[in-house]
Amino acid sequence: MPRVALVTCAELPDLDTDDQLAVEPLRSLGVEVATPVWDDPAVDWAAFDLVVLRNPWDYARRREQFLAWAHAVPRLLNPAKVVEWNTDKVYLRELAAAGLPVVPTTWLAPGDAADLPHEGEYVVKPSVSAGSADTGRYRLDDTGHRALAVAHARKLLDRGSIVMLQPYLSAVDTAGETAMLHIGGAFSHAIRKGALLDGPDLRDGRPLWSEQIDPREPTAAERELARRTLDAIPGSDTLLYARVDTIPGPDGTPVILEVELTEPSLFLATSPGAPQRLARAILARV
Repeated sequence: MPRVALVTCAELPDLDTDDQLAVEPLRSLGVEVATPVWDDPAVDWAAFDLVVLRNPWDYARRREQFLAWAHAVPRLLNPAKVVEWNTDKVYLRELAAAGLPVVPTTWLAPGDAADLPHEGEYVVKPSVSAGSADTGRYRLDDTGHRALAVAHARKLLDRGSIVMLQPYLSAVDTAGETAMLHIGGAFSHAIRKGALLDGPDLRDGRPLWSEQIDPREPTAAERELARRTLDAIPGSDTLLYARVDTIPGPDGTPVILEVELTEPSLFLATSPGAPQRLARAILARV
């Protein structure tokens, strides 16, 4: 009986409710399933035939520790090299350089001044984060908002983070995001995510996990962009799962918001058969 670890964090020792849907399909295929916590020193990772990243959602503030762990784990999916590339959103620069449409981004590095525009609506966030932690939306022509945005950027820069400054694309308020899920190298399903950010970041680093999620049929343009994006990713042929998040740009055509290859929600509950597709893809990798 093959042994598979579905990796989680201490706050979710039994996985989140969505990933729990894959456990019984795996067991029905003859797979022994465990849900170890990634930073538990007592776990013998070599004892598993496959280690699958699912809910290690506390990695962002300990990225270096997380990457050291990932590189030390045999038979990890998605692979450690992909995880290292994907856990810092500077990868968006590579995708843009490859000719893919990406949300326009201004990058500020530690040591840079927190120089922000004086008009327009912008999102300020660090390049390493999860669950929209340390992310805020600001109207920079409003004196109070601009002061908060500058303070936000300075706080991130002072702690050594790379800061991303992106125009807020208002289509998200109506159309939402389209997240396209690929499992085992093939398109599986898609969902709509409603808008999350409603103002300045006043959460003191706490993530936003409450999302409005609905099934969605992506357009042909969105499907094509997702495929082109995955084709441009180093090591794309090694991926067990992938999620490409897009949003309509100013002219209505989709642009890439982010690519989730490390521990994304797969929204298995939104698509009949998705838990079984994931289970079969895992077994095929064993």
